[in-house]
Amino acid sequence: MYDLISIGNIAIDLYFRDKSLTFKDNRFQLALGGKYFTNYFYFGIGGGGANVAIGAQRSGLKTAVLGKIGNNSFKEVILDALKKEDVTAYLCQLEEGYLDISSILLTEKGERTIVNFETPNQHILKSERDLVRLEKTRAVYFGNLPDVPLIEKIKLLYFFKQRNIVTIANLGVKDCRRPINQLANFLNKIQILIINGHEFADLIKKKFTSIDFKKDVTDFIPLLKKIVVVVTLDKKGSYSYVNGTVTHQTAILVEKIVDSTGAGDGYTAAFIAEYILSGNVEKAMKKGSNYASEILTRVGAN
Repeated sequence: MYDLISIGNIAIDLYFRDKSLTFKDNRFQLALGGKYFTNYFYFGIGGGGANVAIGAQRSGLKTAVLGKIGNNSFKEVILDALKKEDVTAYLCQLEEGYLDISSILLTEKGERTIVNFETPNQHILKSERDLVRLEKTRAVYFGNLPDVPLIEKIKLLYFFKQRNIVTIANLGVKDCRRPINQLANFLNKIQILIINGHEFADLIKKKFTSIDFKKDVTDFIPLLKKIVVVVTLDKKGSYSYVNGTVTHQTAILVEKIVDSTGAGDGYTAAFIAEYILSGNVEKAMKKGSNYASEILTRVGAN
């Protein structure tokens, strides 16, 4: 029996940092045809599915991750990393020709640019026979899987709802830009939505700068009033909206940001863990903020 199954991407992350990677006006300034040598390199695993499973495991849950792993030279690296974190990889699917890899350029201040390649990930399960393996869990997290058809996600959510399994979800840009009527069945089948502020703006079809997050923003979409909504706003902290009550959690400041990759997933992981253990949204927000701040102090998404 798992406490949490995290559904989402599992990636290889390659990090490069050096002063030769000149950064100006919020952009890396790299010459066409140039060749750059860096004095710092790091690689590890990332992806929303893996990051949330690892973070929740570290926060006290028994977790498994469901995602695709390419049958290539990175397979053992990924499986060894998950095993080291005590995250079960039994549900993962090995697939020929699949690859999810990112090159991440870091500045000295922890800002980063990510170049990602992912083989289209168009299905969560190979067949409905795989569903039986997903029943033994207290909760499920749906990460952003933009290539998976919405109808497939909704069918899987219905499966979990029938079994009283807690469902937590993130919506990415592609889904947030859909007409809200297309998302109604998805939102009706989750208990918790965790989303960043810019994605939320896309969801409610408003400009980010026009939204007052101190007010109950679920007024824009009545469907959201039926669930717990958590909106993360980077340095401005996070807000939760529960039954008309708005709660703010300040961001935990760190002396020096080394790398911001994975901080959002870290917040999500620790929030989920505390919420499952205590059922307290405010405590969960605080745990999420604390763990996200830890992620900021080291290179890597975990």
